[in-house]
Amino acid sequence: MKKNKAIIFAIDDDPQVLRAIRTDLRSRYKEDYKILSTSDPKEARESLTELKNQNAEIALFLSDQRMPQLEGVAFLQEAMEVFPKAKRALLTAYSDTNAAIQAINEVQLDHYLMKPWDPPEEKLYPIIDDLLLDWQASHRPNFQGLRVIGFQYSQLSHDLKDFLAGNLFPYRWHDVEKDQEGKILMSENQLGFEDLPALILADGQLLKRPSKAEVAEKVGLPTKLKSQLYDTVIIGAGPAGLAAAVYGASEGLKTLMVEKHAPGGQAGTSSRIENYLGFPNGLSGSDLARRALSQASRLGAEFLTPAEVEAIKVEDQHKVLKLKDGKEVISRSIVIASGVNYRQLETKGLQALTGKGVYYGAASTEASACTDRPVFVVGGGNSAGQAAMYLSRFAQSVKIIIRREDLSSTMSAYLIDQIKATENISILACTEIEEAKGSEQLQSLSLRNNRDKSLVEHAAAALFIFIGAKPYTDWLPQEIAKDAKGFIKTGNDILEEKESAQYWHSDRIPYSLETSIPGIFAAGDVRSGAMNRVASAVGEGAMSISYTHKYLTEV
Repeated sequence: MKKNKAIIFAIDDDPQVLRAIRTDLRSRYKEDYKILSTSDPKEARESLTELKNQNAEIALFLSDQRMPQLEGVAFLQEAMEVFPKAKRALLTAYSDTNAAIQAINEVQLDHYLMKPWDPPEEKLYPIIDDLLLDWQASHRPNFQGLRVIGFQYSQLSHDLKDFLAGNLFPYRWHDVEKDQEGKILMSENQLGFEDLPALILADGQLLKRPSKAEVAEKVGLPTKLKSQLYDTVIIGAGPAGLAAAVYGASEGLKTLMVEKHAPGGQAGTSSRIENYLGFPNGLSGSDLARRALSQASRLGAEFLTPAEVEAIKVEDQHKVLKLKDGKEVISRSIVIASGVNYRQLETKGLQALTGKGVYYGAASTEASACTDRPVFVVGGGNSAGQAAMYLSRFAQSVKIIIRREDLSSTMSAYLIDQIKATENISILACTEIEEAKGSEQLQSLSLRNNRDKSLVEHAAAALFIFIGAKPYTDWLPQEIAKDAKGFIKTGNDILEEKESAQYWHSDRIPYSLETSIPGIFAAGDVRSGAMNRVASAVGEGAMSISYTHKYLTEV
């Protein structure tokens, strides 16, 4: 990618002088800098906001002092507030020397140049060279990408950051309460608190309180269908869904994968998966999702996000999927790989503070905000353990809250060993949250020891919850049989009970991953009896395509 050049910005209301300074600047600096110039002070002012939104880097402002609409010192004062690290120089006539000297204090003027400056090799370039060298010495390149402006303790801000991170888009976060750059962006764009969160795109375009669909369209995520009929539609882009997409596309099926949030599912939020075959040093869930999505796309699978399926109906040999936005997709078969959600805790205070210090998953999204602060993790499974290990790199302390005596029955041994060896992680066994406290953000947790019933209050900057597994199946038609906990029944399990067997209308027995509707399969954590491991989910995703092929030969 071609590196964006830093800018030298010149302003002078005399067209002849402006032409001369522009010519001399381009002659010397055009290879390393972009030269911008204007004779209109109003245009110059408006350019400041536009350039700020484009994340441009200004190396030097060079302004005439005596302009009828706006004195140079006043312009440099405004420029300093927007681009405080840029060098500032004033073009002056002899009669304006006193104003220039005064401006050294008023706007921290770096230099003033006398007009005329002929020859430039003696009276212009040495001065500009010195200013640019000084700028380069302290210069740190701007982050080139998306920028999010908002409040740290805001559910909407958290949702936007989580959506971008989950879809593998790097971004720079600006907390308007703490970050000076965020305050400048908010002021320059005349944003009110009601406009936050705001997203600034790489081209400088500003989005106020954008929806996921709006963000997806602007950042280039696939939001439109390329066809109306597919061989198979995969619902969910966790490990099972991604594997199904890879195998479906590679075996010649016209494949569509639909995801309501981001690829990777719960596994995608894991900071480090260390027991996945073939990766001795482990890999992050986001890295796994990125690799799998790239592989599926290269093989020809389509990906639609954010898109949520809200209903399925069977019409002859076709399955019609109704999306939440009103669109319909027709497919010859379906793989349901919608995974599970973390179970919500009903403890006092948690609901009001969700997104304001209380988070379900999302450790990687909010970890940097926990630097040198006390945080808590609820849950005894691998997801909780991986989150605790990741948070320990940032937080002052990480306390894992579990109701059991220890982690041995719920967490992999390698994670338990890592936790024991990490000094700032501790286990609060036989403990539950009694209450979460805080007005605008989480401030403390009241914890009850279930053995002696004692109640202790702890200061808390954040609480990350990783408990239970609630399948995302409420939207499914009743003809798709589910067990008592809402997980989808498949294979022989369908025929074992009259209640679920009544929905199976075929002379053959169901394939092992097939639901109670022929041609609709379930894979991964959403399936009753699943092993809840990344490797098994990937295996089931691949198997579902094998059964899909068998089904498609029948119809």
